[in-house]
Amino acid sequence: MSFTAEKRSHIKKYILEKIDNEQLDVVKRTAEAFNISLNTVYRYIRELEKDKIIKKNGKIYDFVENVDFFTLRRKNSELAEEDIIYETYIQKYVQGLPDNVKQIWQYSFMEMMNNAIDHSEADNVYLLIAQNYMNTLIIIDDDGIGIFRKIMEYYKYHSLDDAVNELFKGKLTTDTSTHSGEGIFFTSRILDDFVIISDGKVFSHNKYDDFLSGINEIRSLDQWKDRKGTIICMRLSNFSKKVLKEVFDMFSDTDGGFSKTRIPIKNIFETYPVSRSQAKRLYHRFEKFHEIELDFSDVDEIGQGFAHELFVVFQNKHPGIKLIPVNVSYEVEKMINHVKKTVN
Repeated sequence: MSFTAEKRSHIKKYILEKIDNEQLDVVKRTAEAFNISLNTVYRYIRELEKDKIIKKNGKIYDFVENVDFFTLRRKNSELAEEDIIYETYIQKYVQGLPDNVKQIWQYSFMEMMNNAIDHSEADNVYLLIAQNYMNTLIIIDDDGIGIFRKIMEYYKYHSLDDAVNELFKGKLTTDTSTHSGEGIFFTSRILDDFVIISDGKVFSHNKYDDFLSGINEIRSLDQWKDRKGTIICMRLSNFSKKVLKEVFDMFSDTDGGFSKTRIPIKNIFETYPVSRSQAKRLYHRFEKFHEIELDFSDVDEIGQGFAHELFVVFQNKHPGIKLIPVNVSYEVEKMINHVKKTVN
């Protein structure tokens, strides 16, 4: 039986998606999904191997990956303009990708590269670009002061953890005269994976352990505690349907201002939050926003002091700021309702 070109393309894409998801029984699943023989599936796999898209790695299939590494030195004036760096080192990897993907990479890379140039005080910045048929990975690694330490010292926070947690809110910069503090916020939400590592601490909306396990250069967070600098890891599907403007619109008001934010509570507190002091640290700088979504995914419960300080004390002082708890468990919702009733 001869399939149409569209059907053959669909089968190959299914195979590639399963390999991308590290599925072990790719051949069997593909045969069952399309009701075709194992031999037919193997024929398509051989074609993908011939086209140098995938390769056999032991008993599993893996992608053929192109990897490049570059060093940029400040003393050689190579850390001058982020747009020039993008055009010189990155553009050739993304120019053949869909327009929405190119736009995301242009924004994300130049925002993060500008941070390394302007804020890190680094002498050297190292770029790693790894690309296969399905995904593009870019790592920016500098030997500067370290992003979390710089934020902690500038704002006089008590710990590096406080600096990490403030990044989830957005509008955070150590140079308010020339930077809006929006770059990391929007970049971390538009990419498929975004991880910052510095001084043994991590900022990420993802389960970063799974992401980092595939990067040979990074083996353990412990080894980064005494290492100078910051590593930023970014990954995006080459076939992503995301649109940069849609992400901006999610956090903007009718005038286009950055007025909304969304905070993953689980990423900020290792155990469930109970105290008023935890709530106070959480709502620090909330007054910069009109609307704040508090995502309680995977948070089973919260303490009464935490809930009262956040949803009663803070809210009474700032009635114009809208706090929106989302993905709340029964116990979390029960506690929020309980503390609100105490003021009625």
